[in-house]
Amino acid sequence: MTAPGSVFGVGLGPGDPELISLKAARLIAAASVVAYFCKAGRTSNARTIAAGLLPAGVAEIAMAYPVTTEIDVADPAYNTALAAFYDACVARLAAETAAGRDVVVLCEGDPFLYGSFMHLYTRLRDRVRVAVVPGIPGMAGCWTAAGTPITWGDDVLTVLPATLDEATLTRRMGDTDALVVMKLGRNLPKVRRALAAAGLVDRAVYVERGTMAGERVVRLADKDDDTAPYFAIVLVPGQGRRP
Repeated sequence: MTAPGSVFGVGLGPGDPELISLKAARLIAAASVVAYFCKAGRTSNARTIAAGLLPAGVAEIAMAYPVTTEIDVADPAYNTALAAFYDACVARLAAETAAGRDVVVLCEGDPFLYGSFMHLYTRLRDRVRVAVVPGIPGMAGCWTAAGTPITWGDDVLTVLPATLDEATLTRRMGDTDALVVMKLGRNLPKVRRALAAAGLVDRAVYVERGTMAGERVVRLADKDDDTAPYFAIVLVPGQGRRP
């Protein structure tokens, strides 16, 4: 009988290929099968980060999301579509492991921090062997790119998805010392208003594609438009205790 393979969720870090860990690089370079998420018709950012490490002849599984922003996340149809999608991805990966092949799933940032791999992990962990390799979170790459130490002394750090409603954003922004706002995209105007209401606009830093090609860092107050790509984040550094 063929021994079953394993699934490896491998964190790639914030975007710069040189920030991939040695363990992640070793697994990718030895992979016979790699899988990665992507938007239909688009190149996978995870695959782009790992491209220089992929061995010749590696089999690739592109897992294309059925929806991204086409359906509001509050619409039950959004979860229904994604649940079916993740189930299908799991079935495909499990078929590979049943045939004795290991699968390396390429994950941007860290697999367990707002990552799609988590939805595979919870479905797979009782069926096949799953191992996870952590990666530098995207937000860490962004505050480093900005030269902005994010927490001092006993500062409390809050991470907010920009998809929250404006009242919730404002309330939580006003109840923390340091702040990361992610998933900006078309939510940037709402985030600006919430930051203004919380009195934080002057401290806010906008980072686009941190550590990647096309990186941009600017004070949010100096950004003269309300457009933001997927890989954009707002930082508000803490002002806590310092010797």
